[in-house]
Amino acid sequence: MQILITAERIQERLDELAVEIKQHYREQPITIVGVLTGCLMFLADLVRRLDMPVRLALIQASSYRGAVTRPGELQVQAELVPDLRGRHVLLLDDILDTGRTLGHLVGQLRGLEPASLRVGVLLRKEGRQELPLEPDYCGFRIPDLFVIGYGLDFNDEYRHLPHVAVLPAATSSTTDRA
Repeated sequence: MQILITAERIQERLDELAVEIKQHYREQPITIVGVLTGCLMFLADLVRRLDMPVRLALIQASSYRGAVTRPGELQVQAELVPDLRGRHVLLLDDILDTGRTLGHLVGQLRGLEPASLRVGVLLRKEGRQELPLEPDYCGFRIPDLFVIGYGLDFNDEYRHLPHVAVLPAATSSTTDRA
């Protein structure tokens, strides 16, 4: 398995992102809305670095289900999102790929009237974005490869890996669906 980003480099970058976030919000309380399930590792490790008032919320959104490496129809479950009116919100996701999921979620969260809304992603995949969306915080820019690890999965496997790796071609080519 080809490791694209080592566990050590991820942890270093999270330190840097935490500093950027703290500088922007200057001790103001924030609500971090994490996009399940891929953001869990990113969310947990980042929040532990933020020495400021933080509320957590989760939203389920997915366009990859099962053994596929191409996005399908977006499904969103927002039942766990609290009242965000007047709150500073940071939407946190594992990856910005086509932008359809994040674009949809940004629109949905803006409708809840937060005081501010910013977006953070661990990974930004180059060359796939279909919607104009610029994350406020980005861990790493990566090439157009299907990646796994550190929360990202293929068929609900590999999330536990401490690094980000490229999905082996033999695995993805035998199960790829249009």
